[in-house]
Amino acid sequence: MQYKIAIIGGSGVYGLFKKAQKVPMKTPYGKVENLTRAKHKEYDIYFLPRHGPKHSVPPHLINYRANIYALHELGVSKIFATNAVGSIDTSLNPGDFVIPDQIVDMTKHRPLTFFDGATKINFADGTSRQGVVHLDYTNPYCPKLRAQYIRAVEDVGGMVHTKGVHVCTDGPRFETPAEITMFQKMGGTVVGMTTVPEAILARELKMCYSTLCLITNYGAGIQEKISHEEVVELFKEKTDTIKEIMKKIVSQTELDIKCDCKD
Repeated sequence: MQYKIAIIGGSGVYGLFKKAQKVPMKTPYGKVENLTRAKHKEYDIYFLPRHGPKHSVPPHLINYRANIYALHELGVSKIFATNAVGSIDTSLNPGDFVIPDQIVDMTKHRPLTFFDGATKINFADGTSRQGVVHLDYTNPYCPKLRAQYIRAVEDVGGMVHTKGVHVCTDGPRFETPAEITMFQKMGGTVVGMTTVPEAILARELKMCYSTLCLITNYGAGIQEKISHEEVVELFKEKTDTIKEIMKKIVSQTELDIKCDCKD
């Protein structure tokens, strides 16, 4: 069997694969033109920069359904994502990594599902999903992939928090101090702009999904001012570490894991 995994991210993992080939895809939800594929041992690795070429697509305009559907069509079974996030828990600091285990969805204007009542999607195991699908989402992120991320960060000596509640907003603006206070009271740990609906759509299509969150700043009101430039700068500082983590993931991925993501 040819196993296939995907990495979804941004500048922190560009250039990880030297001999990657472009794999443009057409889906019912639009084109995906920035996919690349590389080979490693007995599996294919696909890299998808979610913000498009040169980080040109803001988070609220990303075509999440096209991206995830393309990976499904290619036969991907596991997705390892990366996210830049802000800390809303002062015990978590910029430069730390978080492997969240829960999600709070605060988005308002994004398509959240493939199943609008009419869609039918077939799977490689011979099953299908159709109509209205009520998905169990007790574990938003695959526990098995989360464990692999935790082990990889520890192996490279990074500071890793092994649990967290990932609050997702629409962006592209940063949050207000009042919103951060509300998220704190809701139990939020970090705040970002891209894990929803990415993680939800992956689960709908029976793909395991986990994300590596790099804290790039504190939330509004915890620090004086937030800028995109500081986010980019800290990500640049951690680029080598992120690449080492992803190399560990690629080399240590358990190909035939047992989990509930396909149920």
